[in-house]
Amino acid sequence: MKAIAYSLSLKSHYTKQIKEKALQLGFSSVGIAKAEFLEEEAPKLEAWLNFGYQGEMQYLENHFDKRLDPRLLVEGAKSVISLSYNYFPKEIQIQDTYKIARFAYGEDYHSVLKAKLKGLMHFIKENIGAVNGRFFTDSAPIMERAWATKSGIGWQGKNSLLLQKNKGSFFFLAELIINLELDYDTPFHTDHCGTCTRCIDACPTQAILPNNTIDGSKCISYFTIELKNKIPEEMHGKFPDTIFGCDICQEVCPWNNFSLPHKETLFEPHSDLLTLTKNDWKNLTNEMFSKLFKKSAIKRTKFSGLKRNIAFLTK
Repeated sequence: MKAIAYSLSLKSHYTKQIKEKALQLGFSSVGIAKAEFLEEEAPKLEAWLNFGYQGEMQYLENHFDKRLDPRLLVEGAKSVISLSYNYFPKEIQIQDTYKIARFAYGEDYHSVLKAKLKGLMHFIKENIGAVNGRFFTDSAPIMERAWATKSGIGWQGKNSLLLQKNKGSFFFLAELIINLELDYDTPFHTDHCGTCTRCIDACPTQAILPNNTIDGSKCISYFTIELKNKIPEEMHGKFPDTIFGCDICQEVCPWNNFSLPHKETLFEPHSDLLTLTKNDWKNLTNEMFSKLFKKSAIKRTKFSGLKRNIAFLTK
C-alpha cells in the first residue's frame, strides 16, 4: 500500500511540475487528459468529411485513425497535455484597409510555440526521467479542440473555436503527447454559448452552420489561405476587405470582451504593417512582402496568393 500511495503522490507532483513550467514558458492555460480513442468524435469526423466540408483540404482526409487516437502517434502514450497561447494584439490595423487575421501579425506561431514546447519536453526529461513523447501545434493529425475540451481548458463554440470564459478565443492550441501517466483534469462539459448566434449571424459566407458545425469549404480563411485555385465568383462581394484569414466570428463573440493583450514580443507586427492603406496593399511588391512578412505565417499563401486575394476584392 505504501508503494501505491507513493506512486500517486509522485504522479501528482509531476503533474504540478509540468503545469507550473508550462505557465512559466508563457502558455495561458494547461490541461491534461488520458490518451485514448476519441469515441464521440469518430462519427462526427466521418460525417463532416462525407459532407465535403473539407473542400480541397484533402490532407484532412488522411490519417483518420491517428486523428482519433494519440496512441498511434506516440507509442505507449498515456497523457495528452493541451496548452493555449494568447495572441490577442495590443493594436490592430487601421480601419479602412485590407485586413489580415490577427494570428498572422507577428512571427509564425508554429516556430514560436514549437520552441516553447521543446523547452517543456526538455524540462520533463531533465526533471522526471526518460519520458518519450512528441509535441505539436497545428502540425499533425490531432483534433486539438477536442483534446483541449477533454482536458478542461474550455468548450467549443458555435464557430468551432475553443472558448474560455475569462480569456475568449484569441489563442493558439498546442499538445504534448507523452508516455507518462499524470493526474487528469475534468473534461469541460458546459456550453456557455447558450442561445447566442452572433458568430453565425455575422459570417458573410454562411460557413457557420446552426448545428455547431463549420463548412470549411465556405470559410473566408479557406478561400484566402487554403484554396490554391481561383476563388469562386459567387463569393465576390462577400469578403469584407479580408485578404488573409478571418476574425469576424471572433470579433463579434461576447467572450472576447475578456481578451487581454499578449506579452509575446515575437508576435509583435512589423512597424509598417498596421498602417498600410488599401493603396499600399495594391502596390505591394515582392520585396516589401518579404520585408513585412519575413517570418510570418502569411508566407504560406505566398506573394502570388496574397496578390490574388487583393485582386479578387478590387475587380
